[in-house]
Amino acid sequence: MRGAFAENIHFARFRLYDLDKAEEHEFALKDLHKNVRLFGFIAGYESKTFTDQDPVNIKAAEKLGLLHDQLKASGYEGHPLEVLLVRLLFCLFAEDNSIFERQQFRELIELRTAEDGSDLGPMLANLFQTLNTPAEKRLKKLDEQLAAFPYINGRLFAEPLPLAAFDAKMRDAMLNCCALDWSLISPAIFGALFQSIMDKKARRDLGAHYTSEQNILKALGPLFLDELNAEFEKVKRDKKRLVAFQQKLARIKILDPACGCGNFLVIAYRELRKIELDVLRELYKSASSGMLDVSSIVFVDVDQFYGIELEEFPAQIAQVSLWMADHQMNLKVSEAFGQYFARLPLKKAPNILHDNALTLDWSSVVAPTELTYIVGNPPFLGHHLQSAEQKQQMLTTFGEDGPSAGVMDFVSAWYCKAAAFIQNTPIKVAFVSTNSITQGEQVGILWRSLMRRFPVYIHFAHKTFKWSSEARGKAAVYCVIIGFAATDNDNKVLYEYDSPDGDPHAVAAKRINAYLVDGPWVLLENRSKNMFGMPEMMYGSKPTDDGNYLFTDQEKKDFLAAEPGAKKFMKPFVSAHEFLHGEKRWVLWLVAATPADLALPMVKARVKAVDAFRKASKAPTTRKYPYPMLFRQVTQPTSDYIVIPAHSSETREFIPLGFMSKDQIVGNSCFALPGATLFHFGVMMSRMHMAWVKYTCGRLESRYRYSKDIVYNNFPWPAANEKQITAIETAAQTVLDARAEYQTLPLADLYDPVAMPVELVKAHALLDKAVEKAYGVSGLASDNDRVAHLFERYLAAASVLDEGVAEKTTRRSKAEKV
Repeated sequence: MRGAFAENIHFARFRLYDLDKAEEHEFALKDLHKNVRLFGFIAGYESKTFTDQDPVNIKAAEKLGLLHDQLKASGYEGHPLEVLLVRLLFCLFAEDNSIFERQQFRELIELRTAEDGSDLGPMLANLFQTLNTPAEKRLKKLDEQLAAFPYINGRLFAEPLPLAAFDAKMRDAMLNCCALDWSLISPAIFGALFQSIMDKKARRDLGAHYTSEQNILKALGPLFLDELNAEFEKVKRDKKRLVAFQQKLARIKILDPACGCGNFLVIAYRELRKIELDVLRELYKSASSGMLDVSSIVFVDVDQFYGIELEEFPAQIAQVSLWMADHQMNLKVSEAFGQYFARLPLKKAPNILHDNALTLDWSSVVAPTELTYIVGNPPFLGHHLQSAEQKQQMLTTFGEDGPSAGVMDFVSAWYCKAAAFIQNTPIKVAFVSTNSITQGEQVGILWRSLMRRFPVYIHFAHKTFKWSSEARGKAAVYCVIIGFAATDNDNKVLYEYDSPDGDPHAVAAKRINAYLVDGPWVLLENRSKNMFGMPEMMYGSKPTDDGNYLFTDQEKKDFLAAEPGAKKFMKPFVSAHEFLHGEKRWVLWLVAATPADLALPMVKARVKAVDAFRKASKAPTTRKYPYPMLFRQVTQPTSDYIVIPAHSSETREFIPLGFMSKDQIVGNSCFALPGATLFHFGVMMSRMHMAWVKYTCGRLESRYRYSKDIVYNNFPWPAANEKQITAIETAAQTVLDARAEYQTLPLADLYDPVAMPVELVKAHALLDKAVEKAYGVSGLASDNDRVAHLFERYLAAASVLDEGVAEKTTRRSKAEKV
């Protein structure tokens, strides 16, 4: 070996030349602790060349997942496997983050274990014991390479584990993990790493949606980070106030009651430490680094953070990841003050509890009087996906309102628990949630229960956006974020999205209701009758026929060629798809069929097939239905009607409606409005109605799910005079005429927002103007403004209706007494 020599440049930088490898290394003096191994030649050590390390990314999850799979396949599973993986990940992180020497862990495996992996298990056991033993208590003749590892503590390596049996393939998998640069690991990716190890079924059962850092900050920012950053800017030039501000940071306590792998807690901790670092730079910018003990000036620590997690493995990961985040931030402090700072051995620990957040008393984790914020991403599970145990937990959590909880998403239970916990405290909460709790029937059930028992105020909210996981097999879900507290505030903010995939823009709000609208507090009821005296809407007919009564054009021709006597029963069929896409289907509509008609061979065969299909159903009512020749539910209008698709794309500015003949059979993917006029069509095709739909309807993923009882029967119609009705009808006809110019195009194409014909756009603008005039408003700037106006009208109408009901009840009571 020819050797190497180092050059000190102005006492600020090092430049090292390796003559054997023709390599040059240059780094700042403050980074000396990261590069100390480059000087091993001084002590006579020869450095070993390794391949370049890739930054940690999703590939790291795959590599660690592969090691997990191989260990599990060997019979090493359950709790020991989970603990082993946690320890291995810590070691991988430690050697790239100055806890261990650079590549110390990798060299131990590569240089001191056999290539067949036979002795890797015992070597790891010896390493874990060493890491759990203080230097002064270690054996004096301990292997020199093991003895070089530091004492970690924190109980991370305390539990004895059964030896894992490695082979050559598993050893290679371990070394492949070592080859990554774990110094660049991010908290968001860290959670996804371990999400990828869980199987898909477990992920679905647990409702886990591990998420990106960007989305986590959507909750943390308005909950407290924005406010703290603004406060820092105000006090940073006042040393006394700055010291008080740092003490405030050290008093903040945060709970995630569904913490998973700790992503929210890790990022919240990192951001608090960043703010504290800014404080320290201001406080000690004139201090000499040699005179400063950095360990005495950092106050924020991991024991300010609390978590509850149902599964043991993620709970362990959450704790370790917070320690890792702490060390990353300690290195930032080291860089800022030119002094190596590490909290080793570990003395303080995050308060992560492996328990069920819905059955646990949260005050046993942290007292309400001590807590500052609650934040997290509780599991999303629709009521039809909940297990019997989860449904029971919902009933128990909601107490006297439990019976109504049967239709709510699982996440709503965390709202109930949090709202109860924060009463009479200044604690602020932010939860990521499925958007279903702010739309459709769930809104009234959840928020009526909360406001009656545990009143809260919504301080900020992100309207519907796509929440994407970074884990393997990720599933995008459509979410909202709701920030609330038991106390009100004057600085409310709504974050709106032009599309679910877009970026949010903040809008100041005076009040935020349960539909995430800057408007009056309204909770719509399920109404079976229209509260404004409009025509009654009905569901389309439901076939439950296994396709036996439905025909394409060609199938219809073939059927009638073989059975011409059935021609009078063949009717046009209208489903949402056919209506929107201009396709044709037909239905064998046997409502008026006589016994002789039903005896036609081809008809009889269809009826028998439907009968057999229904008798095989799991639903008792379907098996017992006595009319196999009819649709399972027959609700066909007896007059012409407007058809309304039950589901429609959220990208459309309008849900296309259309007039249909009573001889066109409407299916259950649509609603029908019999007896409707051009006036009804015009109002329902306006932006006023669409704003109402957008904010009150349920959703299928992000698509609109129209509702008769919530959307239509509660929709506030304008009290239009004859002149206004005529104006709306004229404008509505203009819309139909504009459509007629493009008869070859289906409605789905005509109402494509990027390809809507100019004539149709202009016709709708005229219609919107006529409808707004009937409402007594004009020039409303946004859908929020429109629906806020409609909520005001709804409240006025509902109060009159409630007074009428109360008056009738009083009269009846008096009459009964007489």
